[in-house]
Amino acid sequence: MASRIPSRLLRQLPRQPRSLPLRWPAPRVYSTEAPPPPLLAKLKGDLKTAMRAKDQARLSVLRSVLAATLNASKTSTPIVTDVQLVALIKKTARASQDAVEEFRTAGRQDLVDAEEEQIRVLEEYAAGSGVQSLAEAELRAVVQPVITGLLGEGVSAKAAIGTAMKRLLSQGGPLEGKSFDKAVLMGVIKEAAEAK
Repeated sequence: MASRIPSRLLRQLPRQPRSLPLRWPAPRVYSTEAPPPPLLAKLKGDLKTAMRAKDQARLSVLRSVLAATLNASKTSTPIVTDVQLVALIKKTARASQDAVEEFRTAGRQDLVDAEEEQIRVLEEYAAGSGVQSLAEAELRAVVQPVITGLLGEGVSAKAAIGTAMKRLLSQGGPLEGKSFDKAVLMGVIKEAAEAK
């Protein structure tokens, strides 16, 4: 008759090590995404600094710009260059400037001061970005030779407007990597084409 070992004694016996499954090293995944713009990395670093310093104006600006960047990353036009990020910063500054005018009309000096502080911070980041900003006069200097060349090729003034926009904004074009207002550019192109 075989004796059975009571279960309470079985629990006290040392367990045999289980054989571990073989693990293969994980495959290396190389990202095909472009690295984030340098200005974006600076904004993220400055966010931590602003939190530590409890700089509310800078903190508010950085949070709003980073949130807008994150929202843009979920669309078909993510922000992948410093030029796009500077355009976003300038757009935010224009919206704040509009808010300043409304708050002045309403007699809310406290809100005017807060918005002006945010505008100062936004302009500081736009100026320190390293992205060249072109004003209307500088755009005229870039647009004039392109329009003159197109009209010299026999392109009509109306067709020259669209062709000039394509040439100027194409990859490797004279405006690549520069910040400017597209509405101003369009006005300069129309004026140059109609003047000839």
